[in-house]
Amino acid sequence: MDSIMTAENVSRCFQTAGGDFFALKKINLEIPRGKLTILRGRSGSGKTTLLNILGALDLPTEGSVLFEDRDIGKLDEKTRTKLRRYEIGFVFQSVALVPMMNALENVDFALRMTKYQGDRTKRAMECLRLVGLSGRAEHLPQELSGGEQQRVAIARAIAHRPKILFADEPTGALDTAMGLTVVKLFKELVEQEGVTVVMTTHDVGLMELGDRVYELEGGELVRGAGENKTDY
Repeated sequence: MDSIMTAENVSRCFQTAGGDFFALKKINLEIPRGKLTILRGRSGSGKTTLLNILGALDLPTEGSVLFEDRDIGKLDEKTRTKLRRYEIGFVFQSVALVPMMNALENVDFALRMTKYQGDRTKRAMECLRLVGLSGRAEHLPQELSGGEQQRVAIARAIAHRPKILFADEPTGALDTAMGLTVVKLFKELVEQEGVTVVMTTHDVGLMELGDRVYELEGGELVRGAGENKTDY
């Protein structure tokens, strides 16, 4: 299977009062292109640290991350910033929508930030339709439910057509039914937009929807190292 991103012997060490703390230890994994990959683990397992490194928000202490054969760690900060802005999308548990902008304006804002060259309004509406919110375009964030706000955040994240989308606990603040809806939406976006999605979760019930699942515990991979979920 074609991989868009590969982590090779990735470790991340933090300096603490008690000494060195390894949040990640020798992680090796591949992210298949055009698929939904799930990083699962309990709080403190290292999944968010790993997501931040894969998304070029942080750098490994040891090892390397290759994004389409580019070693992220060897890029200068300006190039990494451009990489995050133009080729990567992010969705976080805290949706961080601009409260004074309606749903359409929030998505359009992301397009302006990435200097989108096409018809911004048309693309923003297209993304809201993809997440099932075309009828809520004029509503402010406070007029939307938590699930709807998360879907606006997803529309915003995919608007500039990133190659890969990282979602950190996107269902963490939602009930089980709405969380399932959000993950199914990611699956639909993979199929319709061709985007690669990597998401973290602690919910065992969502694992079945992943094309590939990696499980972390204590900063180490304990399941799914290089395997397709259906193989175990």
